[in-house]
Amino acid sequence: MLDNLNNTTTAARGLRLGVAGPVGTGKSTLIATICRELASEYEIAVVTNDIYTDEDARLLRAANVLPIERIVAVETGACPHTAIRDDVTPNLIAVEDLERQFHPLDMVIVESGGDNLTATFSPALVDAQIFCIDVAGGGDVARKGGPGIERADLLVVNKIDLAPYVDVDAVQMVADATAARDGLPVLALSQKDHATIDQLSAWLRQVIAAHRAGSHTPQDPGPMAPHFHADEEDHGHGHGHSHSHAH
Repeated sequence: MLDNLNNTTTAARGLRLGVAGPVGTGKSTLIATICRELASEYEIAVVTNDIYTDEDARLLRAANVLPIERIVAVETGACPHTAIRDDVTPNLIAVEDLERQFHPLDMVIVESGGDNLTATFSPALVDAQIFCIDVAGGGDVARKGGPGIERADLLVVNKIDLAPYVDVDAVQMVADATAARDGLPVLALSQKDHATIDQLSAWLRQVIAAHRAGSHTPQDPGPMAPHFHADEEDHGHGHGHSHSHAH
């Protein structure tokens, strides 16, 4: 257990990919799409996280995107961020069990239970992470920032086809996200636009290839970055400061 912290190199096993984001942003659907698109190319397994249920795992099994035995649930019994950042042991056990049972796996996806904008994965658990927000959460979400929005390996702005129905300017939302990420990739995604799904698949192929080559280094998005409040900037006396989040 805990092989990624000890003497087994990450390139000797498949990529471990975390998918995080607030409740309702479409994480389970995103994972189902990844499996549906890439299961013919790669050996994939999934670990889901919920507090007191295995509902997400059951939904993925019902979607028939992977053999059902490759989808397992972790019931965290506590806030979701605890199991993906503070004490990752239950998730590591689940991931390593899948890796042993179905060796060799190319990728294990770990889905966080729905949490707030500060929830990110520990690099002790995953090698790369996607943070998912959606237009229905409000057009200002990307602008408000947070560690996942700003520094996850990929930010997905999901459900862009719904933007006209929730009075959100999707183009501006993506522009705000791009400005917040200092060059890190942003993907505007719609299940109704296969070109965007192709972009997601292409990004994942690149990350898997880099992981296999040993050229991908897991990054920790960490706590909230130093930032200014809008009212401070408006009055000319803004001061950079950070909000530390224990989770």
